[in-house]
Amino acid sequence: MPLPGIRHAALLDATRAAGVTIVRGDVGEVTQDRSSVRVGEMRARYLAAADGLHSPIRRSLGLALPCVGPRRWGIRRHVQIAPWTDHVEVHWGSSAEAYVTPVADDCVGIAILTSRRGGFDSHLNEFAALGERVGGHPHGPDMAAGPLRQKVRSRVAGRVLLVGDAAGYVDALTGEGLGIAFGGAELLVGCIGADRPEDYDRQWRRMSRRYRVMTAAVLHASEFTPLRSRIVPAAAAMPSVFAGIVNQLAE
Repeated sequence: MPLPGIRHAALLDATRAAGVTIVRGDVGEVTQDRSSVRVGEMRARYLAAADGLHSPIRRSLGLALPCVGPRRWGIRRHVQIAPWTDHVEVHWGSSAEAYVTPVADDCVGIAILTSRRGGFDSHLNEFAALGERVGGHPHGPDMAAGPLRQKVRSRVAGRVLLVGDAAGYVDALTGEGLGIAFGGAELLVGCIGADRPEDYDRQWRRMSRRYRVMTAAVLHASEFTPLRSRIVPAAAAMPSVFAGIVNQLAE
């Protein structure tokens, strides 16, 4: 899902403070030889491709794999209303999940994940109590992303390395997208610093294995109505078990 504007601005500020030069423009064709990568007029030793969930670079290099099974989408709206908690609040419906996140003193973000088509309001109707509470006005346009599941053959193609959502994605269900992106970025820098890009894919798989296995398991269970209806009651009845699962993902 797209980052809230305030967090996006903070990341840009941190990037500039670190002395990184930001160049805006279209990527175009990516070509490489034994010692460098060329993107348009720019040439470098390596290219870190962080071009999103439906990465054009990943596709152009033949690294994308077809996905089978149910497809899920995410749709997000910012609502002008004061947050009522400083935690992320999760609402679990029969066919969707809604995540409420404080964004500013007068704004919350609501992200809905679902396998059904439709606009934000039609999905919000599944969460009557939440819909009544957020009677504020939309703060900016709704934004959507999907299908979420993205399979990748490899995260390395010569001197091009995939990172972030471009490196592959299971689902936003467990909210680990940024953690995996930052973890992958750290590994990528280490491999480039050692001039061993070929190690990156193996290291990324090891780093993300727990997230991928646990997210896939929860997602699989949620696809079956009898199991889905028991997930939240089970978490409420066994809070220590639920906390343990969350902490496992957070490590």
